[in-house]
Amino acid sequence: MACLQSDSIFLGKTDDGAGENEYLPLKWGNRHGLIAGATGTGKTVTLQVLAEGFSAAGVPVFLSDIKGDLSGLCRPSAMEEFLGKRAAKIGFAEEYAGAAFPTVFWDLFGEQGHPVRTTISEISPLLLSRMLELNDTQEGVMNIVFRVADEQGLLLLDLKDLRALLGVVNEQRAEISTVYGNVSPQSIGAIQRGLLRLEDQGADKFFGEPALDLKDFMRTDREGRGMINILAADRLMNSPRLYATFLLWMLSELFEELPEAGDADRPKLVFFFDEAHLLFDEAPKVLLDKVEQVVRLIRSKGVGIFFITQSPDDIPDSVLGQLGNRVQHALRAFTPKQQKAIRLASQTYRPNPAFKVEEVITTLGVGEALVSTLENKGEPSIVQRTLIRPPSSLLGPVSAEVRRAVMGESRLGSKYDETVDNESAYEILQARAEKAAKVAEQEAAAKAAEPKPAARASNRQSVGEAAVKSITRAVSSSLGRSIANALVRGILGALKRK
Repeated sequence: MACLQSDSIFLGKTDDGAGENEYLPLKWGNRHGLIAGATGTGKTVTLQVLAEGFSAAGVPVFLSDIKGDLSGLCRPSAMEEFLGKRAAKIGFAEEYAGAAFPTVFWDLFGEQGHPVRTTISEISPLLLSRMLELNDTQEGVMNIVFRVADEQGLLLLDLKDLRALLGVVNEQRAEISTVYGNVSPQSIGAIQRGLLRLEDQGADKFFGEPALDLKDFMRTDREGRGMINILAADRLMNSPRLYATFLLWMLSELFEELPEAGDADRPKLVFFFDEAHLLFDEAPKVLLDKVEQVVRLIRSKGVGIFFITQSPDDIPDSVLGQLGNRVQHALRAFTPKQQKAIRLASQTYRPNPAFKVEEVITTLGVGEALVSTLENKGEPSIVQRTLIRPPSSLLGPVSAEVRRAVMGESRLGSKYDETVDNESAYEILQARAEKAAKVAEQEAAAKAAEPKPAARASNRQSVGEAAVKSITRAVSSSLGRSIANALVRGILGALKRK
């Protein structure tokens, strides 16, 4: 019989089920972790077991669901025969039972879950530039655009706000360049094209209101269990830059918003990031520094991060060194590069005199893993070969009908499902343009009402002609008519010349 502990998550049993129970102490859950292994070795089950354990302990969880397999957390296990056999093998048969966990589905595109939104203003120029794949010069222009928005009090909520402001910056680039540096039409055009690509991928739905309140990730149900927030990421994976930027944005927002937590008996929130290598692929150094900073400091806010990837070398050393809890499933050694990765991975564990880690990594069966967690005062435990326990929730995805039912039961639908279009930069700039057009129209009308120069000359000529006629009448009596007519012709000629 497995002796479960209330302050830890039961992971499984060592030595193929014949040894000791293996636990992850809750108090070290904010020291981050790694779940690694080749495809089909059991990473998803391990992730599911950990998510269940944290939820049962009252810790909210956020996880990205790349293949849709994790949606089964909202329904109890079907108790398949192979799961029962594994439970019996590790002495867990009496305690093992199916259970559903409180679940909220999210989706950046609003299709398989409640929409996840933020505003352009909340995304830093650095993250937005990475999302748009801009170079350094174009990123500099993006910084200028954000600066102009701040100084003019323009809220950038969605893509149309940013497009409108880019148009204004382009029109006023000569004036703006003298203050902030060169703003070229080429850079503006590159940003506009990047926004168009982003919109074509459906990412425009990510920007807008109501923006996500991260406190809605940190809820418990009536029984005190932590809510499991599942992000549908199957479609999102087609836009890896958007996926990576979104994850980093969430961590940065949590770091800024949450107060210091100190050493607690359990985390406030735990993140599981699948396909973690996408967070680091082709990332510029300034972005890697940002990731490292957030990972290093966010644990003091009570937030734990678990990265899920195929090989530990997918994670930069500066981040890998901060992951205290590790579950390593089987790796394959088909190429020299894979063999090198196995050697490096084996060197990161506290050795176990019972076996050689480098040899065992390639022979682990499905559901087996090398486990090392933090213990006592935070030192790594000796690595153990562990048979992972079966999950209590359903293995595999649920149907679309079940997903819709869960979404319908969520009280967050009324808060997030409908988009709100508040007044922001687009509306303000449009109003300014309309006002300027109206003033220009009034000025043009007033100018048109003024006598034209040609008309004034004609008026002078008419006045002159009238005066001449008076003179003619006056002098015709004393002078001869021919002299009077000559005088008139001379005066008219002089007026025409003027």
